[in-house]
Amino acid sequence: MANVTVIGAQWGDEGKGKIVDWLASRADAVVRFQGGHNAGHTLVVGEQVYKLSLLPSGIVTGTLSIIGNGVVLDPWHLKSEVEKLRGQGVEINPENFAIADNCPLILPVHRELDGLREAAAGAGKIGTTGRGIGPAYEDKVGRRAIRVCDLAHLDALEPQLDRLCAHHDALRAGFGQPPIDREALLNELREIAPFVLQFAQPVWKRLNKVRKAGARILFEGAQGVLLDVDHGTYPFVTSSNTVSGTAASGSGLGPCATGFVLGIVKAYTTRVGSGPFPTELEDETGQRLGERGHEFGTVTGRKRRCGWFDAVLTRQSCAISGVTGIALTKLDVLDGFEKVKICTGYRLNGKVLDYYPSHAADQAAVEPIYEEMDGWQGTTAGARSWADLPAQAIKYIQRVQELIETPVALVSTSPEREDTILVRDPFVD
Repeated sequence: MANVTVIGAQWGDEGKGKIVDWLASRADAVVRFQGGHNAGHTLVVGEQVYKLSLLPSGIVTGTLSIIGNGVVLDPWHLKSEVEKLRGQGVEINPENFAIADNCPLILPVHRELDGLREAAAGAGKIGTTGRGIGPAYEDKVGRRAIRVCDLAHLDALEPQLDRLCAHHDALRAGFGQPPIDREALLNELREIAPFVLQFAQPVWKRLNKVRKAGARILFEGAQGVLLDVDHGTYPFVTSSNTVSGTAASGSGLGPCATGFVLGIVKAYTTRVGSGPFPTELEDETGQRLGERGHEFGTVTGRKRRCGWFDAVLTRQSCAISGVTGIALTKLDVLDGFEKVKICTGYRLNGKVLDYYPSHAADQAAVEPIYEEMDGWQGTTAGARSWADLPAQAIKYIQRVQELIETPVALVSTSPEREDTILVRDPFVD
């Protein structure tokens, strides 16, 4: 059986939670491989609504759920999220949940630095969630991170604290802040260590065993390709690689393990936070999309910016991430529009582009070229087969897959798990 890697093919918020939940019920293991608790998934299962931002979505179905080494882990948030889900009746124990012991930690100093920088950035604000994700990744590549495995050796932490404080105390002084209180930090780590360590292990080894047994592994991406630190709308991006290739390095399995790459694509386009957005609609149409799509961030509650579907950006994301097929979500939000538009190219300085340029000034200056189609008056909400869809909605789906040069594998027609049209099963070779 094939493994499946799920990634967002836009700026995140494409409805990955519902798709991952649907796939997780058929997987043997679900792995988070990048990001932190800045990425939210909302799962609707019957009458229950689960809001996850760190735990893999498989935990709700009782599937083995793993946080890989590519994730930066806030141990205090982890405890809070586990306790909240346990309160909703979800069983979480070392049998069904594991954390990579080489996973870097997000510390209170990271959250503080994130907030201080953003407050001082003025017009250069990136629009971070302020949860310490970026500073934690910086410490990882700067070789001064404290990792999960260090929680078992806190009495020998002084050399790492020396490196950490040498860097952060200088930054904090620049912001007029006192040095890190090393003893207070150690006390906090000592308090949280037993909770985290019960789940810690070399997950690459456990995953290797699962894979050799022929089990299905689902790799769960966070955010979206357009927020990738290399390939996204830099500098308005996240601090990790969000493309499918990261599933290998962020979990400890080789690149052949990633299998079918499913790109989650919203039937229109949204973005949270700052940065360029070529098809953004700051009018009644944009307002209508946001209201009908309930476009508020799961983690931050921030209102999402809304616009028409951008085929150029999505085609680029699918190519960069090697997407095998897409899951098209929130088609029902377009129900009732007399006309719908799709961006098929850009104009920049008198030239027509079929790709999104890398420079921030060019990204902000491009003008979308639209193709207009008739909308549909019938409803797509809750459809579970092509026969349930209005003819014009089917034409829209067909045009999307033509323009992005990637076939549709699934169509999601509501937040409910079963309201899904399956075109191609990602778990079948």
